[in-house]
Amino acid sequence: MPWHFYLLDFLSGALLANAVPHFVQGVSGVPFPSPFAKPPGVGDSSPLTNALWGFGNLAGGALLLHLFSPVNPWGWVTAGAGALAISVQLSMHFGKVRAGRR
Repeated sequence: MPWHFYLLDFLSGALLANAVPHFVQGVSGVPFPSPFAKPPGVGDSSPLTNALWGFGNLAGGALLLHLFSPVNPWGWVTAGAGALAISVQLSMHFGKVRAGRR
């Protein structure tokens, strides 16, 4: 498998993991930070914006995973590493954002 497939598998995992909080908050009707807020990533975006952003991440991650599907276990490990990496980064970022609002 070419090296760039691993990079795209990592990105697909990151996109799929990032889709979850945005989509869930969006369909729950809860404002949540997104890249489209003011300031980006700190201010809250509308639930509709988050539902659309989450769905876009889901579609992009699924498309990448479909086009560059892992053909060996290392590809799946790489996708999982992408999901874990973005999950850790987002938990630290949103933890700070939420703590600043208390």
